[in-house]
Amino acid sequence: MDLFEKVSKDIMSAMKARDKVRTEALRGVKKEFIEAKTAKGANGELSDEAAIKILMKMVKQRKESAAIYTENNRTELAEGELAEAAVIEEYLPKQLSEDELKAELQAIIAEVGAAGPKDMGKVMGVASKRLAGRAEGRAISAAVKTLLA
Repeated sequence: MDLFEKVSKDIMSAMKARDKVRTEALRGVKKEFIEAKTAKGANGELSDEAAIKILMKMVKQRKESAAIYTENNRTELAEGELAEAAVIEEYLPKQLSEDELKAELQAIIAEVGAAGPKDMGKVMGVASKRLAGRAEGRAISAAVKTLLA
């Protein structure tokens, strides 16, 4: 079962359980998936890789919104955004720990033959593709900088 089908099935379960937060979060996910499927050049298809990118983007948006709400003392809105982010994160692959991320990046650095900070672009290109969905871009970038310094 692909992610689109799983989300569709889980919306029904959330509705039956009267879980408002989960239902709203999953409806948002399904809306994004449908838009991606019907986008020009998509041929009505949505690969799991594309779906994971969409999910990561949605989680990032929710967390950024929550941070803004927290800065403006709107904790009830921030909690809602974080609750939705937690629901969406359940559909992402397991995130790499800091040690696992460094190990993966060291292998990539050796593979591309990077020697210093000037080779960061080479490493980031490979790392971004290989670690997509398993680590945030910001975390990858910070780890690459420290390893190449």
